[in-house]
Parts: sequence; structure tokens; C-alpha cells
Amino acid sequence: MKNKIQAFLVIGALSVLNITAQETEEILVTASFVSSEVNGALHVVDGDEIDTAANSSLGEAIDDLLGVSSADFGSAIGQPIIRGMSGTRVKVLDNGVVNRDVSALGPDHPNDTDLNNIQQIEVIKGPASLLYANGSIGGIINIVDNTISKVDFDKPSFQLGLESQSVNDGESQNFSYTDNVGGLNIVLSHKSSEFGNFDIPSGAIMHEEEEHHDEEEEHHDEEEEHHDDAGFLANSDYELESTSIGISKTGDWGYFGISAKSLENMHGIPFHGDGHGHDEHGDEHGDEEEHGEEEEHEGERIFAVTDSDKLDLRGSLNIDGSIFSSVDYFIRDTDYELVEQHAEEEEHHDEDEEHDEHGHEEGPTTFANEATEFGYTFNLADTSLFSQKLAFNFAEEESSVIGSESFMNPATSEEATVGYYISGDYGLFKLDAGLRIDNIDRKGSITTHEEHHDEDEHHDEEEEHHDEEEEHHDEEETETVNHKKDFDNRSFAIALSRDLNESLSLEIGTSVVERAPSVSELFMNGPHLVTQRFEVGNPNLNVETARNVEFTLRYANEGVYASFTAFQNDIDDYIYLQDESEEEHADHDEEHEEGHDDHEGLILANFLQESAEFRGYELEIGRVYDLGSGLLDIRYARDELTASFNDGHDVPRITPARNLYSLSYSKGSMLFKLLLKDVDKQDEIGEGETSTDGYQMLNARLTKTFDLGNSNLSVSIFGNNLLDEVARNHSSYVKSQVPLPGKNYGVKFNLNF
Repeated sequence: MKNKIQAFLVIGALSVLNITAQETEEILVTASFVSSEVNGALHVVDGDEIDTAANSSLGEAIDDLLGVSSADFGSAIGQPIIRGMSGTRVKVLDNGVVNRDVSALGPDHPNDTDLNNIQQIEVIKGPASLLYANGSIGGIINIVDNTISKVDFDKPSFQLGLESQSVNDGESQNFSYTDNVGGLNIVLSHKSSEFGNFDIPSGAIMHEEEEHHDEEEEHHDEEEEHHDDAGFLANSDYELESTSIGISKTGDWGYFGISAKSLENMHGIPFHGDGHGHDEHGDEHGDEEEHGEEEEHEGERIFAVTDSDKLDLRGSLNIDGSIFSSVDYFIRDTDYELVEQHAEEEEHHDEDEEHDEHGHEEGPTTFANEATEFGYTFNLADTSLFSQKLAFNFAEEESSVIGSESFMNPATSEEATVGYYISGDYGLFKLDAGLRIDNIDRKGSITTHEEHHDEDEHHDEEEEHHDEEEEHHDEEETETVNHKKDFDNRSFAIALSRDLNESLSLEIGTSVVERAPSVSELFMNGPHLVTQRFEVGNPNLNVETARNVEFTLRYANEGVYASFTAFQNDIDDYIYLQDESEEEHADHDEEHEEGHDDHEGLILANFLQESAEFRGYELEIGRVYDLGSGLLDIRYARDELTASFNDGHDVPRITPARNLYSLSYSKGSMLFKLLLKDVDKQDEIGEGETSTDGYQMLNARLTKTFDLGNSNLSVSIFGNNLLDEVARNHSSYVKSQVPLPGKNYGVKFNLNF
């Protein structure tokens, strides 16, 4: 791999990067390999929309888009979901290159992203996502910024932003600077945020005895009242600091640039399993012991610290040859680390102390990911009928989980991709198509433990305190089996679009996309306390094959607009995590009491495969009115999804149907937006899952921009969850313990000069 990098740098010195920007309805879709319109599958969120809205996670920032939702784990975590797909089925990109973090290893891990100083967020759903990353059965989210500028700045620019939120007493500051110095484009940006525990509505915490109608519910009334009256969710705070710098040079020959990005994040973990019979089945095993553990850990601080460094080199060289018109390239080196730690509350930092200098009750666990990725895209000379691109991509990645809660041995992945993409306008219809050939090698191991106990020398007192003498009486045998898996994936997608008349257009897309199992699905084997499960991977998993078809009708005429998209995604060998049954868990509880259970009292969950079908629709209709020299836009939208396995039972944690009612009014430099999100009850649930009540979320925002001569000041006043609704995200692993935040008011200032 190192030799490949050196060869790449030699070629890079003669050329320059980025996946070329293409225009789609006057929108630059920078991730696009082809000049595709992909209208039905494309959402673009402008950077100004992010700048004027409340500071949030990536998932929350795009949660209001049709077909898109978020799997939250507190306000710091929001992993995106597209049409019911999440994890490695949805790829998060930074300027067209996949983010290589550890978000897929746990629902409490954040995506390695920062929404400061961005130009836009591009969301691609369905078949078109094949054009961007391998295995993206659900889609991609591409975050675009100008850290490496492809055009020269004509004058210096400075931007300063401030934000305050009420729900978490939070504050955020950011600035960015751009200029052209000696022919070099300079981009510098920095962001610092600090948010405390967020407020929750009264009665928002659902205790396990409430959720399962436990017979002993009244016995814990005092404890419930104590927690509910707190008014906030403990360990739901987070802090973030990010810095990025980029330098680029442009000319008629193309452009060349290099950037460095650093992101540090500290966030509390509002829920963490203790491994003592605390499960979703509602079993009453170890009830007194369980609540004793709650009291013991009540003053405990559980948090995670992330540290990410990304180094990018990009360029593009105009060739204007008979075969190739230009070549784009990139190389990225990623070093990502997340350290999960425990500390007694009284030893928690005094805000200014370093977060990793606590006295820890338990040792830390380090989740690390190191990756190098590079690629070339050759833009073939255009013909009168079509344009073409030929892409080569290579990646090497090493993931590890080391520490007191390690549940996976270190694993490595190597990926090599060849892709061909074509786009053309043939009069009667427009064509976009792509073909990918991916070779993916994964290496890992699974260690099994077997304990032999000396029954005569194990006393109850020794078992309770786990002292050193007990360790001498136990002989633990371990066996490690190494695995090497080689996957050769073939994927293709094709999309046809046609204007039926001046107002109506039709788009049809289909694809067959193969996804190799991730390292966690293959090699996981240990206690995953965040999900309260003992998760066991399967090195014999097959490749997932998704066959997707969708069509979109779009209408626009005299201020009235509408669209309807229907899709069906049949997935062979769909990989999912299956919990053991209540009866099986009860048997393991008995073994755990006797000291013979190697699952540590957690729910045993295995990665299995079964064919599944995802189908749904997305509807939008609206009208724009001229009103008082301004424009009033009223819109209604709905998305609905069902997902079931071939045997008839439902896929777990599927987003419920939603109605979106929105109103926006713009006049000059003023913009007002109002959104009511009406989420249905979700009672189509998987095995061992509980239903989730519906809720209504009302958000509003007013933005006004003031011209100050050589500068302008944008002031945004926002309110989220104005109804102070008790709301739970059905897609979240911790929906009962971690409700969504309560009523939130805030203000943002952005000064540009």
C-alpha cells in the first residue's frame, strides 16, 4: 500500500483533485460522477440553511427531508437513516470521499463530521447512490465545503458566528477566513461548542417497569418521581472543537490543493448497560441486584472523547486529449480515535480540566480506525451523444477495539474498485448508468473463552467482590481463530428520465447493488453494553444483494408543484442482529446466577441473514403565492415505509410514517419558516421490540439579514419542539431511556465582512 501511495503522489505532482462538479437544476452536485439529474433521489441542503438553524448532529440536520431520518443517542449522536437503511448501508462522505470513522461499531458513536463553514449537504437515495460509494444500498450523504478551493478568491472574507440555546444552556462560536495570498487560496475555519445536559419534558423518562407494565411498578414510584423531576437527561452534554485549513492553486491547467482537518469531541453517554440482567425483554431476573447497580452507578460519569485528524490532497489536470479530457485524483489519510471512559461524578472535570485526567472506576475502551484511501477519475472526451468517466479507487483500513469493554479483535480491510459511468441525452429520454466492480478483503479473528471453576474454593463473598484470589482459582482457556474473507462484488444502476410535457416528468431507476459484510458483522464477539447485548458475529456471512426499483412523477406549473416517488428494495441475505427469545434469555439468566454463563447476563444477539423487502413512498405537494411583495410557500409531504422478512415478521427499528406540514415566507432579506412534523405511532415491530407512540414536533425560525455597508449581519431566532412534546425516536436503541430534547429557544448571529 505504501508503494501505491508513493506512485500516486508522483502522478499527483503532475496533475490535480475532486470529483468534478456537475450542474443539476442550477445546483452544483459535487459528488456526482456523471451529469445526472437524479431529481427524484436528490436532496440538497444549502449551507445557509445549516448556518441559521440550531446547532445539531448530522442526522438531526437532515431529519426533515423526505425518506431521511436519524438514529439518535442523545443530542451529540445522530446517525443518518435513508429509507430504513443505516450503518454501513448509508455512506457519509466528506467532499466526495467516504468518512472512515467507527460510527458503525456502536450506536453511541458520532459520525466524523463537522457542519461548520460548509457549502451544502447532498443526500442521494436509491439506485443513484451506486455512483458514489461501494455497498451504499441505502444511499449517501455528502458534506461539501471549499477547504480546498477550485476557484480563486477575488477578495478577503471573514465570517464570525455566535449561537446560544436554552434547552442545554449551550453556546457555540465559529469563524472562517478566506483570501488569495500570492496566488494561493487560503481557507481557515474554527468552531468551538459547549452544550450542557439537555432538558426533557415532564414524564419523558420511561422506566423499564413502565415500558413493560411490570407488576412491581408501584414499588419504584419514589425513584421514578426523583428522576422525572430532574427535568434534564444526565450525561447528555457534549463539547466540540474543530479546525480546518486548506491551501490551493488554480489555473487553466486545473487546480491542486491540500487540507488538514482536526476534530475533537467530548460527549456524555446518557445510557450504558451494566451487564446485570438489564434487558428489553422485561424479565425480572436480578431485580433487586439491578436496582442496587443503579444506585451504585448513579453518581458515575460515563463519557467518550473523540480525536480525528484528516489530511487530504486533491487535484485536477486538464488534458484535452483525444481519449481523456481531464483526470481528477484524491488521497486521504485518516486517524480516528474514540475513547470511552468511566469516572465518579465528584471527580469529573471542572470544565477547564482535561477530560482524560479523571480517576476512572473502570478502565477506558479505545475504538480506533486508521485508513488511507486514494483514487483517480478519468473524464473521457465527450461525444455528441454521451459523457463518460472511468474511476479507480483504493482503500486500506484498520479497526480496533481495545480496553475493558473490548468486543472485537483488531481487523483490517482492503478495497479496490473500478467504476464506469455514462450519461447522455437522447431526445426522447436521458440516460444515466453506472457499473462498479469491487474487490474487498477483510481479515480478523474471533476469540472464544472457556472458564473452568474450582467449585470448592469459590465462596459467595469472593464472587461478589471479584478479588484477586478468585482469579487464581479460575483457569481460563482461550482459542483464537483467524479469518480471511475475500468478496468480489458486481453492482450496476441505470436511471431513465423523460419530460412528458412542459409540466410533467417521469424518472425510472433500477439497480443491483452488492454489499460485503462489515468487520463488525463478521468478527464481533463480546459484550456490547451500550446495546445491552452480547453480540456475536458470523465469519460465514454472504454478500447482501439489493435489487431496487423506483419511479418518480414530478409536476410544476404556475406556482403549483408536486412529486410522488414509490420504491421497492428486495435484499437477499439481509444481515441483521437477532436477539435470543425470552425463554432462551431466562435459561441464560439461570446459568448466569450459577456462574456458568459466558454472556455476562446480557441478551445474546447473533448476526444472521434472511431475505427482506423494503417498500415505501414519498409524497410532496405545495404551492407558492405572491403575497405582500414576498413569496409564501405552503407544502405538505408524507413518507411511509414498511420492511419485513420473508417469513413475515417485521424488520426492527424502522422509521414510522410521517406527515410534514411546512410554511415559509420570504421577503427581501427576511425569511420565516414553520414546520410541523406529525410522526405516527410505530407498532409494526421486530421480535423483542416495543411499539413507540406518535408525536408532533413544531419548529419555527425567523432570519433577518442587515446590510452594514462593507459587511452584513444575519440574525436567526429559532424555536424547536415548541409544544414541549414527549417524543421518542423509534429507530434509537435507547428510545425509552433517551427521549428527544424538550422545548428549545435560541439565537444565532453571523457577521460577514
